[in-house]
Amino acid sequence: MDEFAFINTIKQASYKQASLIKGVGDDAAVFRQTSQDIVTAVDTFVENIHFSCKTMDPFHIGYRALAANVSDLAAMGAQPAFYLVSIVIPSHWKPQVIQQVVTGMQALAGTYRMDLIGGDTVAGKELSLSITVIGYVPRGKSRYRHAAKADDVVFATGTLGDSRAGLHILTNPGNYNDHEFYVKRHQMPSPRVAFAWNLEGLSRLALNDISDGIANEAAEIAEASEVTIVLDFAKLPVSDAFHQFTAEQQRTWQLFGGEDFELLGTVPKSDWSKVVQAAQETGVKVTKIGYVTERDHDAVYLQDHGHQVPLKKQGYTHLKQVKRR
Repeated sequence: MDEFAFINTIKQASYKQASLIKGVGDDAAVFRQTSQDIVTAVDTFVENIHFSCKTMDPFHIGYRALAANVSDLAAMGAQPAFYLVSIVIPSHWKPQVIQQVVTGMQALAGTYRMDLIGGDTVAGKELSLSITVIGYVPRGKSRYRHAAKADDVVFATGTLGDSRAGLHILTNPGNYNDHEFYVKRHQMPSPRVAFAWNLEGLSRLALNDISDGIANEAAEIAEASEVTIVLDFAKLPVSDAFHQFTAEQQRTWQLFGGEDFELLGTVPKSDWSKVVQAAQETGVKVTKIGYVTERDHDAVYLQDHGHQVPLKKQGYTHLKQVKRR
């Protein structure tokens, strides 16, 4: 199948976003938006670094790759609208298998009424996906990491460490409680778009999506806001069967596991009840896990068994190590 034939197989027959003027089929897409701010993000996913066919079907590869980008939009408080995909296709990947990758993206895109409006395809040695997402947020309501202030409440959505537990299960066969739950959390994460959108009324809110581990994400907020964040290890939310893993695994996955694509945030104490209400309205678990103080020597501290110790920024960093999924 040549490039143009492939494009024709993934081109949408109709579009969902009213702001789109021209989609796939020209040199570039065109959309018009005058009443909201535009938010965009891009990520690249490479075979045997960000994903592996040993732990994911082609459908899941596409689904999770787009989910990672949509989670970035959620962290900005944005509603997803469009996505573009550039694919490097190796010769050993058959067209019907690539189509399954695209189907995975389309499945998640349909949840948010996102339109595919462009991209590119080239030949290469290993499969690579570069995805650009575009979303909208009410004017002046984008959420930034630099918005945290002393005395804020620190919270997290969902449960932590599940994706890393799912990867462990996939790579270490055995009998596990809630096997399907953990595998799904790894292969098909749920970006917290609706929850973040329901926080629109808050005057001040810092958000970060938990893609590289909560230690890393908390440090990013603390550094951008020039504050210190204290996390209470006993309050970090975990799933019901998480105790089946070793204590060392639990601790490592909660703090540094990443790829849960939950949200970490800070809000003034007076707005905490509104965060709880937003969670209830969207069916999302939310937990108060710490607080913000004036800037100290370290960006993040972990409170554990009556002691506070510096929590180093040890989440995944792309240019320092290779992770295999």
